[in-house]
Parts: sequence; C-alpha cells; structure tokens
Amino acid sequence: MSTSALFRPTTSALRAGLGFRGIHSSRVLAVQASRPRLDATIDANETAGFKYTPGGPILKGTVNDATSFPAPNAAHGSYHWAFERVLSASLIPVMGAAAVSTGSAYPIIDGVLAVSLIIHSHIGFDSIVVDYLHPRKFPVIGPMATWALRGLTGLAVWGVYEFNTNDVGLTELVARLWRA
Repeated sequence: MSTSALFRPTTSALRAGLGFRGIHSSRVLAVQASRPRLDATIDANETAGFKYTPGGPILKGTVNDATSFPAPNAAHGSYHWAFERVLSASLIPVMGAAAVSTGSAYPIIDGVLAVSLIIHSHIGFDSIVVDYLHPRKFPVIGPMATWALRGLTGLAVWGVYEFNTNDVGLTELVARLWRA
C-alpha cells in the first residue's frame, strides 16, 4: 500500500467536503479530488459498512496525553477481596461449631451458617457470571444471568429461613448426616 493511500480520505468524506477526516483544507481537498485512484481497491471503512459522519466520535486529547484513572472507591478492589477471604476463612470454625454444638445455640449457629454459606456461594457464582458472561460481551444474557443469580440467591435465603424455622435446621441436619 502506498503512502498516499494511507493519507487519502474516503470517498464519502470527499463527497461531504471533509478532506482528512474533518480537517478542512481546500488545497488538499482539491488535490485529492483531482487525483485519480491508482488502485482499484476499496477503502476498509467503506467495505465494513462504516460511513463517516461529520461531528462523529471525538476523542479528547492526543496520543501523548496521560490516561486518566477513575477515583479510588472502597467498594471495589482490595476491600472486596479481603471480605471474601475473611468470609471463606470464617466458614471453617462455623462449620465446626455446627458439627459439635448442642443445646440452645442451634438457632444462632443455624442463622450464621446459613447467611455465611449463601453469601459465600453468591460471591463465587457472581465471579463466574462477571468473568464469563460480562454485559459488554453479552449485552442480553449477561444482565439476565446477573438478575437470575440475584433471584436464586433470594430464593435460597427464603428456603434456608423456612428450613431453619419450620424444620430441623442446618445444625441438626449436619448432625444427622454425620451419624447416618
């Protein structure tokens, strides 16, 4: 490809009177319009169905400007990661307490165990949805999967609440499974 082909404006830009993508220069425009196309190739922008629109996307700054970063937010990053690690580590003693507890501590341990397991599971499945069904790549199924996970988490909270209040509870279930 010749150097002139790299700097040649598209035919739609010439028709619109734009020259080099919006930079008006009557001399350059006249030279470009009078010069015949030496090759029979079509511009890549024309083959992809892209049509230049005057006043289209404008990028601020130049290629040499520094990238601006978003302001730090405590809800993202390390605090979230630390919460996940603490929750995962706290499941070990809670499961041990549920296995050996006796007496009236059942409802408290049942509640702590239920909430901890559901939050732990929700965070894990949410990570899968974010990693593999990101809304930027899957604009329809990504948000649907996120809302389905939220709905299933809500149903799990309701189911565990019903199981703990109207049935034997998680602690007794663990004890019965251990003896079985």
